[in-house]
Amino acid sequence: MNRDIQFQIECLASELTEMLMAEYGWDMRRALDELYRSQTFEKVNDPVCGLYYQGAVYVFQFLKNEIESGKVA
Repeated sequence: MNRDIQFQIECLASELTEMLMAEYGWDMRRALDELYRSQTFEKVNDPVCGLYYQGAVYVFQFLKNEIESGKVA
């Protein structure tokens, strides 16, 4: 994975973590744990999938759905 993609993923992870903290009232550790264990984040880390290139609000909808329903949309 090239550095530009890795940078985009890291920025997206930061935004998603903040969104999880705001949405669910979690502390940073819990939010990071949930994010990094999610199937959504696996897809974000797959350059072929291209999800890393999407905006945080868009990706958050997938993550929120996964957390609340146990399924990735």
